[in-house]
Amino acid sequence: MGSNVQDSGRSVVTVGVFDGVHRGHRAVVERAVELARERGLRSVALTFEPHPDEVVRPGSHPARLTTPAHRAELLAGLGVDEVIVLPFTLDLSRTAPEEFVETVLVDRLRAAAVVVGEGFRFGHGAAGDLAVLRMLGDKHDFAAVAVPAVAEISSTAVREALVAGDIEAATAALGRPHRVEGVVVRGYQRGRQLGFPTANVETPPHTAIPADGVYAGWLRCIPVGNLPAAYDGVRWPAAISVGTNPTFEGVPRTVEAYALDRDDLELYGTHVAVEFAARLRGNTRFDSIEALVAQINADVDEARRITAG
Repeated sequence: MGSNVQDSGRSVVTVGVFDGVHRGHRAVVERAVELARERGLRSVALTFEPHPDEVVRPGSHPARLTTPAHRAELLAGLGVDEVIVLPFTLDLSRTAPEEFVETVLVDRLRAAAVVVGEGFRFGHGAAGDLAVLRMLGDKHDFAAVAVPAVAEISSTAVREALVAGDIEAATAALGRPHRVEGVVVRGYQRGRQLGFPTANVETPPHTAIPADGVYAGWLRCIPVGNLPAAYDGVRWPAAISVGTNPTFEGVPRTVEAYALDRDDLELYGTHVAVEFAARLRGNTRFDSIEALVAQINADVDEARRITAG
């Protein structure tokens, strides 16, 4: 917490799912941080887990743009003093807007201001909107501050771009490369046999994985568990394959990353992040291993050029 924070216990709170922490989210969070600093108060980002849609309509969980840990890391990186992840339950989903404001924003967080996007909805049946928040703010002595939307940026738009393989659009909306996380598991070893050993990444459920194809990007280790010191903080340029590998039939959909020019990495069991810079091509079935290897070499060269830039 910064030294300019007073000891009043009151806070400036921003509320949202914040999946992806895209440029629109950042505008809201940065306004909350700015307002808190102006008033000498602590800033709090309040988010939810699991995604409310999955609780209210089981089976409708949208593809996840960030893991809970990465989302908290990104929010903290915007300067908030505290990130609170509120468990989203059926009981919480049935909470009336006024009860949510009283129990969470007023009693627990002692909000002096609540900063939200213009389209913010809350409470049972999404009955609460900005007008309701302002009315409750007048009643409970906090300011309700709305931040205009940033262009057409939304988590839904980012997901749609990824489904289309439009990495450039996703990157522009996020303000950084989209990343997929998971644990490296043993695959079919075909990449190693071809001279391009890949990290086969087992992703969590609901992960937002880009369209099938070959990508340029990066591979990095996440410091979870017993991470070898030599891998901590390292970000390797990579060629990335997403899909079922049509040259070899019967393979489930996978995310595999080849760290360029590295055949010495021992990553099994390591938590990694795969970051996407550009889509090189769609998936193709090759008539021979030789043709496949030639194309992989071309993909690696292109990935090297893109990541170097």
